Amino acid sequence: MDMAEMQWKKQIVPILPPCLRDVFTILAESVAQGLEEIRLRAGQPLLLQTGQGEIFMGLGGPVSSFRAAYRVTPEDLQSILLQMTEYSLYARDEELKRGYLALPGGHRAGFAGRVVMDGKEIKLLRDISAVNIRIARQIKGAGMPLLPHVYCEKNKRVRHTLLVSAPQAGKTTMLRDLARLLSDGAPERRRPGFKVGIVDERSELAGCFRGEPQLDVGIRSDVLDGCPKAEGLMMLVRSMSPEIVVTDELGRAEDARAVEEAVNTGASVLATAHGQNARELIRRPSLAYLLENSLFERVVVLSRRLGPGTIEGIYTGHSLQEWLHAGGKSDVD
Repeated sequence: MDMAEMQWKKQIVPILPPCLRDVFTILAESVAQGLEEIRLRAGQPLLLQTGQGEIFMGLGGPVSSFRAAYRVTPEDLQSILLQMTEYSLYARDEELKRGYLALPGGHRAGFAGRVVMDGKEIKLLRDISAVNIRIARQIKGAGMPLLPHVYCEKNKRVRHTLLVSAPQAGKTTMLRDLARLLSDGAPERRRPGFKVGIVDERSELAGCFRGEPQLDVGIRSDVLDGCPKAEGLMMLVRSMSPEIVVTDELGRAEDARAVEEAVNTGASVLATAHGQNARELIRRPSLAYLLENSLFERVVVLSRRLGPGTIEGIYTGHSLQEWLHAGGKSDVD
């Protein structure tokens, strides 16, 4: 097994309940290499999500059905939470109330449980009932197929680009690698490096842990971790003079306004949005506004059809307007 696979085990196995550590230590290479998520729900079977599908796990390894799988206990979830927070829940309270914790190595854990409100704001998340550990996998070179469409060689500039896909279809991986490629540049190919500002609201793009990116986003990149997109885009534009701003999962009205402002400052915008086709995008007023006003020069549609990051279409200019008008009927649903 290669060093990358050994590394995620070194980072994840110690936070698991003692009874499960041996199972993951000896996890078969074929499973370990494709592991995407470890799902633990109180009273339910231990479930792994891989690129090939679901695997139910017993204490001896994979089992044939959920009936034979290990049943996760509330004590298991409490043990995981304590390990992740180093026995100081208060120290990571701000992250927890957003429903996730960043982990070393760029991995992250999402949580479900009882939400305690303070007026209209979430005060805290307690009585944890489920944990989803997402394994971070940086795929260097993933953005290369898109680079000629994003970077304009003639004008030495980066086009405003929106990556669109359903969840887990590779858009964040692709966006991260584009940020790295554009930040590093390629002197041997006379491609300059750009100053890149990244707003990483959910600690997924750079995988920051204690403020330090765990994933390679380039030598000229500055990261605002855990910052709301709208506020972060404006903070970066005002303070770090980025040539490119990068953020994940646009959707709110304030996100659209911030993108428009960033475009008007002269910075190029690279972003992602959930959706499988134009119909899903234009039903969301903020995204419809950005697209109908041609604030993005490129829209790239991705899927998992041939594996995460499958490029289903690249739309620009007239083809983009046709695609929007047609409602994306030619896309993979």
